[in-house]
Amino acid sequence: MHAQFNEKPILNLENEDKAFLNWGYFLGFNQYDFKFEYKNDLQDILVDKSLGFNVGLIGELRINEFLDLRFEPGLYYTSRLVGFPSFTEENDAIRDVKSTYINFPLLLKVSTKRLGNWKPFIVGGGSASLNLGSNEASLDDNSSGTFRMKKQVFNYELGFGIDFYTEYFKFSPSIRGVFAITDELVPDNDPNSPWTGNIEALRTRGVFVNFTFE
Repeated sequence: MHAQFNEKPILNLENEDKAFLNWGYFLGFNQYDFKFEYKNDLQDILVDKSLGFNVGLIGELRINEFLDLRFEPGLYYTSRLVGFPSFTEENDAIRDVKSTYINFPLLLKVSTKRLGNWKPFIVGGGSASLNLGSNEASLDDNSSGTFRMKKQVFNYELGFGIDFYTEYFKFSPSIRGVFAITDELVPDNDPNSPWTGNIEALRTRGVFVNFTFE
């Protein structure tokens, strides 16, 4: 008897990537952090990160076999606890910063040649985000318990993932980092504020894990 080996697997969705336009959606989770830049070398502000969730849509324009331009508008909800070590009272020391970002990334996806029913890729580009929980327009500041951030944020994003071709759809898990390039802090009204007086700049950093269906 001679064992029979199928060296070439049956290809699922052979024409999936040949269309000029592709559509899909994604679900996932995130973990956002803050990067602080300080005016003076004092105690660092602490950030306690938590997991949030993501949901959004995908539009993809095919450039060639290896390059695609992607637009991925999505909703990202997250929460961060910010701790100011110079205070002893919890009401002064802790700020619960809840953010709901509407993110508009324009990304270039660079893929390898398809290997059977899977294909690795890297992705990168820029994005603009609207923070619906920014409190930018609030007249209250940290002296009243309100931590304020700018509503509009600009970022760059880098990541990688794998396309898996199933019988009925393309499934793509990916991981991506987001890095704000604009200062997001709205300082307190008092320039010598014990909360924001020593902060030169505040920028978001985050990690997204997305599961895409196309």
